Amino acid sequence: MSYDNDAPGSDADLRPSWPASADDYEVLLVDRPAPLINRITLNRPDKRNALNNKLRAELLHALREGDRDPDVHVQIVRGAGPSFSAGYDLGGGNEGLEYPFFTAEGEGQWPRHVTEGWMSIWDLAKPVIAQVHGFCLAGGSELATGCDVVYMAEDAQMGYPAVRFGVPDMQFHPWLVGMRRGMEMMLTGDSINGVEAVERGWATRAFPADELEAKTLEMAERMASLPPDIVQLNKRAVHRQMDAMGLRHGIRQGTELCTLAIHQPSFQAFINQTGKGEGKLTSALQKRDEQFGDYRTEKD
Repeated sequence: MSYDNDAPGSDADLRPSWPASADDYEVLLVDRPAPLINRITLNRPDKRNALNNKLRAELLHALREGDRDPDVHVQIVRGAGPSFSAGYDLGGGNEGLEYPFFTAEGEGQWPRHVTEGWMSIWDLAKPVIAQVHGFCLAGGSELATGCDVVYMAEDAQMGYPAVRFGVPDMQFHPWLVGMRRGMEMMLTGDSINGVEAVERGWATRAFPADELEAKTLEMAERMASLPPDIVQLNKRAVHRQMDAMGLRHGIRQGTELCTLAIHQPSFQAFINQTGKGEGKLTSALQKRDEQFGDYRTEKD
């Protein structure tokens, strides 16, 4: 396999939706805010950076482009607008867009596909930092989990509201939040803020929202000042220990439970509520969350 066009699987596995170069990016911004730092911005702010196939493809492509660039030592992923990411696009944003890389078809293709993509960030050589503000929900929390370090605004919210009708694709909660609090989050869909996310171990540090960008960049520059050949080994050292403890295996096993959920009557009832008509998805999500008084308002 040629690393120059790396994605999960071989070059032959890449799909037409996979960008040929950065010139093809439509929903992603890339800049260099400081020497040796590559910053990638999810750029669907009107959709709260909902992760459709195009955005996922461009993000994974950009991360791999940065990983092989000798002038990049550290990468940052952030979101434009009010949120890091509100999760996967459930509102028709994938129409006409195929998966960006091949994943074997059949039961569980979707959860296996997305978790394979996010866990591939672990296998990049260079550190990837998630800079999290606003909402970081469902698929957005999976993306951040796949990053090596998470810096979070104190008032940001990380949660998985989709457990109110289904099962997560990437079941990181018992590993990175702890069994008891993770269990509560899985049973309620409630979120935690940046301060608690640090206390529980999901996030690395939390900063006031107006300091998040500067503090994230400061920490990225500290990492970038070290020899990249040594940094990549130390990054790998941590992930190899997590692999030895079974995290990657557990994530893979969890995709089977996610698949089982789609056959449950409650899941099917929710999907039927979303329908095809304008506003039906918003209405279904509003109904899902209004009893808990979180995530959504009539203005969302």
